[in-house]
Amino acid sequence: MKALVITAPHRAEVAEVPEPEPVPGEVVVDVHRAGICGTDVEFYTGEMAYLHSGHAAFPMRIGHEWMGTVSAVGAGVDDAWVGRRVTGDTMLGCGSCRRCRRGRQHVCERRVELGIRGGRPGALAEKLATPVGSLHPLPDAVDDVQGAMVEPGGNAFRAVRAAALAPADRCLILGPGTIGLLCAMFARAAGAEVHLLARDDGSIVFARSLGFDSVWTAGRLPELPWDAVIDASNDARLPARALELVEPGGRVVYIGLAGSPSLLDTRDLALKDVTAIGVLSASPGLSGTIDAYAAGVVDPRPLIAATVALDELPAILAGRRPDGAGPGPKLHVAI
Repeated sequence: MKALVITAPHRAEVAEVPEPEPVPGEVVVDVHRAGICGTDVEFYTGEMAYLHSGHAAFPMRIGHEWMGTVSAVGAGVDDAWVGRRVTGDTMLGCGSCRRCRRGRQHVCERRVELGIRGGRPGALAEKLATPVGSLHPLPDAVDDVQGAMVEPGGNAFRAVRAAALAPADRCLILGPGTIGLLCAMFARAAGAEVHLLARDDGSIVFARSLGFDSVWTAGRLPELPWDAVIDASNDARLPARALELVEPGGRVVYIGLAGSPSLLDTRDLALKDVTAIGVLSASPGLSGTIDAYAAGVVDPRPLIAATVALDELPAILAGRRPDGAGPGPKLHVAI
């Protein structure tokens, strides 16, 4: 079968690799659609932290935002899974440690991350093997495009839930990329007054096209009381800025990751009586995201700038923008 393989920094190819076999407890999925995210690009450039910590190594087979149809099952797996449209969890815990037993497999010390950590091949391939326990069925109301957006949506779902927004609360989201815009959609669905902080006019225009009128650059941000601030950026300066901006007694949610350490003054955290929450992974938010997409309260499809073929990926990872791409932040691969 065909799969994208990153062999070294700035070197990627679509190669023929062996098809996965369904081992006990696992299924094989025919991948229909997958997304490209910032983590995938960091693997291509060689900047991804796991490459330097020993959690990942080249050659890499990336891809963790996906949907497809189960085509085969291993021993011990119900045959009823065959033919079902599914997506799946990226974080695959060991299943036996204290964290896994408490439902926190996404922070398991021994976890494998599909297409990211521990050598588990990812979804930018014609077929994918994954444990049956990681699967989430997709209802007919969630189409293929939405299905491949469940993983990023789950991150945003968790961030907004952590912000504990009540109707009419004022929420500021830093960074209108894929996760930031999905956070804005979930916050709007929760009844909040949503504002976004953007870097440039292009980001402002696109966010406003999605119905978010209150989009600002740093110099134009109004002085308003922010009940919650969600940092979905990759700017190392913004975690501290989020703490400065939030109302005393409010909540700050950190879901963005910068390439260098961010510094916070914990005196501000204590003296303002602020609750700060970090979010890693979509895992606990996947089911809620599927429900929100199925109900139509959040629609991620306008974020897709273009859908490309697997063979186009090496050039795209190298920085080529697909011909005819729209202004959205997300690229999808149809397989």
